[in-house]
Amino acid sequence: MTQSSAVTRAPKLYLLTNDDEFAVLYAKLEAAFATGLIALLQIRRKKTLQLPDGATKLYDEAQQIVRLAKTYKVPVVINDDIKLAEKLGVGVHLGQQDGDINDAKRQLAPKQIIGRTCHGDVELVKEAKKEGASYAAMGAVFASNTKPDANIISRQELIDGCQQGIDICVIGGLSAENIVELAGLPIAYVAVVGDIMDLPVQQIAARCQQWQQALDTWRTPAR
Repeated sequence: MTQSSAVTRAPKLYLLTNDDEFAVLYAKLEAAFATGLIALLQIRRKKTLQLPDGATKLYDEAQQIVRLAKTYKVPVVINDDIKLAEKLGVGVHLGQQDGDINDAKRQLAPKQIIGRTCHGDVELVKEAKKEGASYAAMGAVFASNTKPDANIISRQELIDGCQQGIDICVIGGLSAENIVELAGLPIAYVAVVGDIMDLPVQQIAARCQQWQQALDTWRTPAR
């Protein structure tokens, strides 16, 4: 098979929680998981953590979410909190200032996923690989409501990151419509928040299906 006709493996859909009221969030997650299309979930509840009893409330929420995810065999990572990840028996996603990969490897089970935010910096991607992260997250790819001030990375930065021998996750302003602009790049995960989680519960499953159709474009041979 020539390079021009090579088929690139489709990325997997990586869902992040939003700040919905918990009962609504839980219903949305169940709808998304039931499609069988979610490969990884990140629990990220910034507003919950800001409450007076935020840490306790987050632990209670996360326990319920992890139980639900296990029912559907969806791996889970906790945003930025190695101790909570260890307590729950799940993985962790670490920002550059939010924990050490080596600490996470020591505290978590060997099978757990450890992600690292690397923005658009290929040197950070190399460092994440060297330290043993499971994946490096690059973004923002597009403007995002979740992080409106995030810098947009270039396509070349993303291409360079994909050449470092570590799974790459893209994040930032992604939708089932604009993701096709990245079709063919060797991306492992596509991280989504608002484009799925900000929809009403009854629209979640259909949107996940639209995402899968978009990601299937990776399997089309390049012309």
